[in-house]
Amino acid sequence: MLENEITPRIFIAATRQNDGKTTTSLGLVAALRKRFHKVGYIKPVGQRYVEVSGLKIDEDTVLINETYNPGLPLEAMSPIAISPNFTRDYLERGQPGELRARVENAFNRAAWEQEFVVIEGSGHAGVGSVFDMSNAQVASALQSKAIIVSRGGVGGPIDEIALNLALFEKYQVPVVGVVLNKVLPSRIAELRPYAEKGLAKLGLPLLGIVPFNGELRKPTMNQICQELGGRFIAGEKGKRRRVNKIHIVTMTSRHVEMLFDPNSLIIVAGDREDIVLAVLSANQESRQIAGVVLTHGMEPQPDIIRIMQAHNVPFIAVRQEAYDVAAKINDMTVKTEPGDNEKIALIQKLIEENINIDAIITAAWMK
Repeated sequence: MLENEITPRIFIAATRQNDGKTTTSLGLVAALRKRFHKVGYIKPVGQRYVEVSGLKIDEDTVLINETYNPGLPLEAMSPIAISPNFTRDYLERGQPGELRARVENAFNRAAWEQEFVVIEGSGHAGVGSVFDMSNAQVASALQSKAIIVSRGGVGGPIDEIALNLALFEKYQVPVVGVVLNKVLPSRIAELRPYAEKGLAKLGLPLLGIVPFNGELRKPTMNQICQELGGRFIAGEKGKRRRVNKIHIVTMTSRHVEMLFDPNSLIIVAGDREDIVLAVLSANQESRQIAGVVLTHGMEPQPDIIRIMQAHNVPFIAVRQEAYDVAAKINDMTVKTEPGDNEKIALIQKLIEENINIDAIITAAWMK
């Protein structure tokens, strides 16, 4: 049962995955903390989770918890984590209302003594419908108003917003506005008036346009290691280094130094010890590369690895071939990691400067 009907709250939805819900939520919590003493957070339904003290906790919840330390129980901030067989188990044995009660009870705890609560959704308005907990249903159960985050544009994005709006309206969830995300800075001035007119036809205000920033798409060495299922054999302390450029090395060590751009990633067969030594001898603070991926399931000899471990260059060993590695890195979705302070600070700045925070607060307070 939902006991807390007083604390102002806002539900962050999106038109699709990776449109910017977590980025918006992360920045919004920071902006709200400048205006309120205590800001709560909950992600009722999480699709990607990690194990924390035996609990399945959504990874975005871990990010918020480690960034802001709201002092809330993790299980209250992440009551439902979708495991591989979750949907099948629910369709076979789930009881209607069971998940809703779990989310309502979690919200009661997450909102306890808070002055504002950010509720982060999972994908578009219909995600979770198969187990009776779509984003629209969750927002309705928590008596929250919603914001829709969409990619930048006029035609396609507004069509998608209209589809999401229809489902929120079905469950009587007021949508208070739209945030357009990842818009090229050079297009913002041109886009804004048309976006405002298009959204006005749906009865929605434009709450902000967040400019595209390439830094947010650059993966860290740690994220690349996880994406490739690899392991650090040296330089793990440099796992936060961000990759700007990728080079697949096929040349001799005599010419390879021309590829050692600052923050570049070198991909090379694991038995190319000559390249490994060239990297170590050339790497300097002024032109520090991000790291090296050693491919084909091969590694240098133990004496070379000991030399590698005496330096601060990250080396990752993987089983894949070089071009498979490059393709997978190019296609990966780059999330924000806990402890990635530079990126988090950039997100906070982008949200504070480009979204009308006060309009969100006013809308959340209005009955």
